[in-house]
Amino acid sequence: MQRPPPEEFVLKETNPHLGGGKISGDKLTSTYDLVEQMQYLYVRVVKAKDLPGKDVTGSCDPYAEVKLGNYKGTTRHFEKKSNPEWNQVFAFSKDRIQASVLEVTVKDKDFVKDDFMGRVLFDLNEIPKRVPPDSPLAPQWYRLEDRKGDKVKGEIMLAVWMGTQADEAFPEAWHSDAASVSGTDSLANIRSKVYLSPKLWYLRVNVIEAQDLLPSDKGRYPEVFVKAILGSQALRTRISPSRSINPMWNEDLMFVAAEPFEEPLILSVEDRVAPNKDEVLGGCSIRLQYVDRRLDHRPVNTRWFNLEKHVVVEGEKKKEIKFASRIHMRISLEGGYHVLDESTHYSSDLRPTAKQLWKQSIGVLELGILNAQGLMPMKTKDGRGTTDSYCVAKYGQKWIRTRTIIDSFMPKWNEQYTWEVFDPCTVITIGVFDNCHLHGGDKSGTTRDARIGKVRIRLSTLETDRVYTHSYPLLVLHPSGVKKMGEIHLAVRFTCSSLLNMMHMYSHPLLPKMHYLHPLTVSQLDSLRHQATQIVSMRLSRAEPPLRKEVVEYMLDVGSHMWSMRRSKANFFRIMGVLNGLIAVGKWFDQICNWKNPITTVLIHILFIILVLYPELILPTIFLYLFLIGVWYYRWRPRHPPHMDTRLSHAETAHPDELDEEFDTFPTSRPSDIVRMRYDRLRSIAGRIQTVVGDLATQGERLQSLLSWRDPRATALFVIFCLVAAIVLYVTPFQVVALLTGFYMLRHPRFRHRLPSVPLNFFRRLPARTDCML
Repeated sequence: MQRPPPEEFVLKETNPHLGGGKISGDKLTSTYDLVEQMQYLYVRVVKAKDLPGKDVTGSCDPYAEVKLGNYKGTTRHFEKKSNPEWNQVFAFSKDRIQASVLEVTVKDKDFVKDDFMGRVLFDLNEIPKRVPPDSPLAPQWYRLEDRKGDKVKGEIMLAVWMGTQADEAFPEAWHSDAASVSGTDSLANIRSKVYLSPKLWYLRVNVIEAQDLLPSDKGRYPEVFVKAILGSQALRTRISPSRSINPMWNEDLMFVAAEPFEEPLILSVEDRVAPNKDEVLGGCSIRLQYVDRRLDHRPVNTRWFNLEKHVVVEGEKKKEIKFASRIHMRISLEGGYHVLDESTHYSSDLRPTAKQLWKQSIGVLELGILNAQGLMPMKTKDGRGTTDSYCVAKYGQKWIRTRTIIDSFMPKWNEQYTWEVFDPCTVITIGVFDNCHLHGGDKSGTTRDARIGKVRIRLSTLETDRVYTHSYPLLVLHPSGVKKMGEIHLAVRFTCSSLLNMMHMYSHPLLPKMHYLHPLTVSQLDSLRHQATQIVSMRLSRAEPPLRKEVVEYMLDVGSHMWSMRRSKANFFRIMGVLNGLIAVGKWFDQICNWKNPITTVLIHILFIILVLYPELILPTIFLYLFLIGVWYYRWRPRHPPHMDTRLSHAETAHPDELDEEFDTFPTSRPSDIVRMRYDRLRSIAGRIQTVVGDLATQGERLQSLLSWRDPRATALFVIFCLVAAIVLYVTPFQVVALLTGFYMLRHPRFRHRLPSVPLNFFRRLPARTDCML
């Protein structure tokens, strides 16, 4: 049995104070009932009026400054405006408040020193509380005062209240936690955000034939193929076997397209005139907005397209053509498939592209991202280690990103998100990252947000309507080995709207029916998945703030299919773990046959006699036994979601060179002597696999040779044995044969020989085709 992982890598159950102590079985308790309440002081600075002129010209460049103890936030400033409108919100964490007075000051921006125009003071003990769904607090006008408390010219409109992170103003507010971050771009980079993946379609281009091609050299048979380009994807057909000016292919090319369709499909028919030289015979450009959409297995209509020497780009004037070569194609956007952009082992969405084919949702998934503990320093700032962490969660088409907590190894997010669930056999992925794009970031674009760790939770392993609160270790594999980067504290609840609908889902195919009616090949799926992840990462990196390419690729497990010695070992031992049950049954049966425990063997004899005499009891006995095992194991059912297992992954025992090979680029960037050593190691492993495969083939060929007369004496013996067995079994009742066979198998050791049995000796002497191998 596999040893449990070390204590530091184990999931820990927690008991946080969720929803301000209001958490209960009722899912409608509160909007934020899966997170701990965080109290904030909110200040909404709306506008000012009648501000006095401070410049020589009699105008002012006003801005507002909100100050609470050591924390200070400022609005943007307006030039030469005495009635500015800011409408900005400031949020101060109650845990960090070290003052009793809130000060809102209006100042005039100046080159040397900003001029004081007036201020308003608030006693924190007098500030009202607001809890949604209460309506927002109405702002009021306040007369500005000077530093002595006397009224001066000018008024400012403010709203000040105490609230929680459930407040509508929270996402867009300036936070005192991020007081050190300046600049609009940097502030946008730290805010929480919800993203949607682009809607992806498979584009099927069925190239049927072309007519009336005009090759430049009419004295040779043209070697024609079709090349299709969509964005960065390029595919080509094989060279047409009918080498003529009317070639035929009837070949499918599959692409991934994303809405909105920005790029056209560009096709060109080319002639291979020399080994490295292709001549373009014509081409055409097709806008995807006008392509037919297919929802089921019925084919769409075919169309003929004119081929032009010069493909017309959008905006150019099209020339009128009297004669043109033509190409016959069937082009369709496939709405009946699910576009795979994740590994099938932990997909978060299995619905087809076309919304008309979606089933109704079966429930709701709620995730509360509470906090993290013990994060490692990810970068150096002012001579000390620091971490600016944020979380990203992905389920279905919806991605969420929490706000960035600045310079903290114990960040508290306490943000809650919700997803609709359409299939329970799906996985939600939560990743933690270090934000490396603050304070202006790197303009060259080479800075990458560092990964801190990742958690996957499979919904089918969760009980419905139960709140799971656990602290998950954040484990990352480095070239130096597995490393714990900290722990993330999550609260998860899966609420089912209809238990009957969810149970019925288990009888449905995992993927939409088009995957089974018109299946794609393994190589097509790999290529299409790669293209889909590239499109998703590119689109999300163009959002504001961007969800960066390295973050998206880590969440989608891009590159997990690459060769890894560690992963290969882990998969081998997983197979052995599956076979351990059969091996254990075999050992138990061997002990029965060898009378290790005589009482058990006698009981097995009695059970065997009953089953032979009453064969109708065999299947009920098997299913009753499985039922009893299931009921027995219910007592020890898992009470927490599964988590990444370092022992199962062989992450702790991996050799440093194996890890270095796993983190190597493709193609390799290592020196030739290391590559040679790894190649030799791979050859030795492949040699052992080759031997095992050869042995399996040998056993199969021996079975075939029983009746092939390759060994005439062996086949004659087997044929005669079959005839005698047929006669004996015909005249002997089956129950007698079964009893005799069973008693022979269970005979006492004193009636056994250590030498192999006669049938085994006969089988091992049969010929195989190994002697025909070179």
